[in-house]
Amino acid sequence: MDYLRSFGSAAVSTLVQKSGLNLPFSLGCQSLLLRDILDLLRTIRHPDVLRFIDVVESDSTICIMTERVRPLPLALFQSSSSVPREREDWLIWGLHRISVALAFLNDSASSTHGNVRPNAVFITPSGEWKLGGFEVLSSPKDDLSVIYTMGGLMPDAMAYAPPEVKKEGWSALKDVPVPAADGYALGLLLHAVFNPTHPPPPTAQPPHPPPQVSSRGAIPSSVFPCFKKLLNPNPKLRMSPKILLDIGMAESDGEGHGFFVNNRLVKVCAGLDGFTLSSESDKASLLRTLKESASSFPPEFVSYRILPCLASALEFGGASAATIVPLVLQFGKNVAPDDYGSIIIAPLVKLFASTDRGTRIALLDNLSDFAEKLDKKTVVDKIWPNLQTGFTDTVAVIREATVRAIILLSPKLSDRILNNELLRHLARLQSDPEASIRTNTCILIGRLGPSLGYNTKRKVLVPAFSMALKDSFVHARVAGVMAFMATAECFEMDDVAGKVVSAVVGATLDKEKLVRDQAFKAVELFVKRLEAHAATMPETAGTEDGGDDLPARLPGAYTQAGLVNSATGAAAALTGWALAPADMQTTIASASTLTPNPNINGCGSPLPVSSASSSANPSRSKGLQLGGNQAPASTLAAQLAEEVANEAGPGSSRLWNDDLIDIHADEGDWSAFESAPPTVESKVASSTDGLGFGLSLRASSPSPDEWGAMASSSRPTSRSPDSWRTSHPPQITHTLAPQPRRPIVPSALAPAFSPASSARSTPLSSPRPLPSTADNTPPTSMAGMSKEEKAAEMARRKEERRLRIEKLKEQKKNAAAAGKV
Repeated sequence: MDYLRSFGSAAVSTLVQKSGLNLPFSLGCQSLLLRDILDLLRTIRHPDVLRFIDVVESDSTICIMTERVRPLPLALFQSSSSVPREREDWLIWGLHRISVALAFLNDSASSTHGNVRPNAVFITPSGEWKLGGFEVLSSPKDDLSVIYTMGGLMPDAMAYAPPEVKKEGWSALKDVPVPAADGYALGLLLHAVFNPTHPPPPTAQPPHPPPQVSSRGAIPSSVFPCFKKLLNPNPKLRMSPKILLDIGMAESDGEGHGFFVNNRLVKVCAGLDGFTLSSESDKASLLRTLKESASSFPPEFVSYRILPCLASALEFGGASAATIVPLVLQFGKNVAPDDYGSIIIAPLVKLFASTDRGTRIALLDNLSDFAEKLDKKTVVDKIWPNLQTGFTDTVAVIREATVRAIILLSPKLSDRILNNELLRHLARLQSDPEASIRTNTCILIGRLGPSLGYNTKRKVLVPAFSMALKDSFVHARVAGVMAFMATAECFEMDDVAGKVVSAVVGATLDKEKLVRDQAFKAVELFVKRLEAHAATMPETAGTEDGGDDLPARLPGAYTQAGLVNSATGAAAALTGWALAPADMQTTIASASTLTPNPNINGCGSPLPVSSASSSANPSRSKGLQLGGNQAPASTLAAQLAEEVANEAGPGSSRLWNDDLIDIHADEGDWSAFESAPPTVESKVASSTDGLGFGLSLRASSPSPDEWGAMASSSRPTSRSPDSWRTSHPPQITHTLAPQPRRPIVPSALAPAFSPASSARSTPLSSPRPLPSTADNTPPTSMAGMSKEEKAAEMARRKEERRLRIEKLKEQKKNAAAAGKV
């Protein structure tokens, strides 16, 4: 304990030396007097008496540590520039505190202070007056009192001594009332504080005339009557500090009464001292007075007297937080920045740990007034652990207020809280039963977007805003669209094209016009961003097989110059693109097959028709004819096509439905047609090429069977010109087309061709007939066959066709050899 005491004393001594505090005593070598002062300070405890903290003793000095104060003369000089009314209230309030302290010493302690003067009064940081200077404090009834022997040793002791002491010495106090000397000194103090530049009143010198009104100076008229009584030369008729206090606290309206009780500072201090025990009406009255007079209180009084009491009331209950917290923040505007943290922030941060919902609501509603003054460590360590409980509170008002408050604290939150803990709470609140909470949650996520981590943005923002777009509350959907727009810079271009636009575009058909209008603005915003980004991209990324010449090989509709602005133009451009490239026509031609043209008056003509064109629209048949740019078919190819037509027979319609030829199984079929020797073109064929059909008709002498087939038809057999003119147009049978075949209507510009008309114009020579074989027998119909029988029949026909093709190849070789010879 001795070690701790010496350590504490050394610390106090160091603080005294470094703080520059003005100690309230003039320390000398009179050790006995100092011992008396130290003992009195240790034993006297009163709110209006200077508070003793510690003492540091050495061989030659005694250092007494008290609460932080400054001398009254210095405070009077600093307050000389204040508003007169405010300064007067402060002086009356100070005299009230000194009167209370002297009344305590004279009545309760039965002692005389004996040293009441401006240098014995000290001012605390809150502006309160404290009584010190207890060097000669003693009881007059004690014959060994220090005031009798050492009262005259005090500096300027006779200047503040009462008339009886000046006349008979300090021993005269034994025969007068205990408070007589202090009452006279209180009157002189009153004159000194109101008239600091005036000399002492004439009544202080013999023959002690009564004070005149002309010598009142700045002393209030309500106090002047009591001032004259305090300076009464007769000690028995002199007013004591206790009587002055009673008159000043009297609520009567008489002259010279109530100057203490009607003082604003006195009333406020009285209300703050008993605030927790006051009735609700008294509390409401005091708070109303504080709110109305907030700007008129001295700054130090507000900072160190009002605010600590209000904060204590909040911490320990007894008041409405909704009323006190705004008042605390209102008073805090006048607090010095250096003191704001300890006076305002520290008490409010403690209140976040309170479980009272009223206190939490008051703090959250007024958070904007002090959020900027909070530091990051305080928010993370002290506020957030208590604040996050509001997200799961059962009261919706608390949850909503917590969401609104987060945006104010977000700059002070750590990355771990922002990207993990906070987002977990917000994800849960997006499904809250309250629509306003869901809306505010979406808005909060939108405002937090730029401060989130890169990976968190990509994972959280689009799902969160998309969820808001599906909300049943219209304003939540609007908030979702606006959140997309507010965080536009947070999305990568790939996400904008693949996720954001697809999520927002659905809102353009929302049932509410408010949502639709906002959605269209959002779509416009993102499309402009995509266009701007696309303008910075290269025209092509380049490929290994195409390289940089890919744009040159693109069709016109898919280049920059070929862009379209309408659906009709796009359809036309798409069609042109599909038909334009010559290499595509060549590819399609390589997969084409020849199908027999139906008999025209009994005469069949092989027509090359693309299998791909058979499934196209009939209106496009002209553009899809692939033989328009090819050479005429050879005689051998035409003969083979005629044989295929004969195989079809009358039941060809059933044959296509029951038996589809597998073109991929005949590897040698197409080479025979491509390499067949050319034959002499007929004039009919050349004339038909000009019509755009791209087809060549092979004219030959009709065989008896062909004409017999024609005779058995329903058409007339006459060869007169009229009968040819009434003949039906040719029909093209499309290979691999399951739908019914429709005849092509002849154009009005091109007359229909018939064998008769071609015979009249240009007779054609008949080619050599094919060798007669046993394979010319009509094909067996596959109607009614089972699946296995059909497969066997197909295999047989493929084998026969292969044999015929081999024979044709052989003939081709022989013909070529004969031509060389």
